[in-house]
Amino acid sequence: MQLIAHIESPFPSKFGVPRQAGLVATEARIVFEPPYRVAEALRGIEAFSHLWLIWLFHQAVREGWSPTVRPPRLGGNRRVGVFASRSPFRPNPIGLSAVRLIGIEETACDGLVLRIEGADLVSGTPILDIKPYLPYADSHPEAIGGFAHERPQQTLQVAIPAHLLPLVPPELLTHLTATLAHDPRPHYHTAPDRLYHLEFATLEVAFRVAGQQLDVVAIDVKNS
Repeated sequence: MQLIAHIESPFPSKFGVPRQAGLVATEARIVFEPPYRVAEALRGIEAFSHLWLIWLFHQAVREGWSPTVRPPRLGGNRRVGVFASRSPFRPNPIGLSAVRLIGIEETACDGLVLRIEGADLVSGTPILDIKPYLPYADSHPEAIGGFAHERPQQTLQVAIPAHLLPLVPPELLTHLTATLAHDPRPHYHTAPDRLYHLEFATLEVAFRVAGQQLDVVAIDVKNS
């Protein structure tokens, strides 16, 4: 297989990446590798509102595999079969995400770039293929979702002190708040005095969680 593209997202590391596509409406870019920066290959794609991305869990490659995994939705302490989960630790580390296509951007250095919304990928993730999402074939409202039958809700109230707000670019504030509200911590972490660090775009955000309250305690701006 050939890697056709990679993604540029606000998530430089795995911690904090939304656990499914579409949970947080963060924007990202799909940058094609040089052999595939061909305008004809994208002809007609603007007619579709959503796309399927097929990609590699490049930060989760392991030797061997396990027939069972511990999904976060079950608290990380119950096992199910690997094929009954979306765990990244699989015989073949392949991911599948449905994202919204915002538009096509022509750039000087990267050629045509796809602007998308709702991706659950670490920045730099290799993409194997892109396919259009077809509502008549791909949408099944009557489907049963097993142990993950309900959409995860924003569970935390996020408090960012007023003196830190100017450090957050306005276009990032809503997406950062939504990412934090979905509780990026591992499900087995509950200590209220533990300090967590989330990398989001050019920001490093330090926070603590007590009950349903998430308090941002520091924001550092990294050089882009």
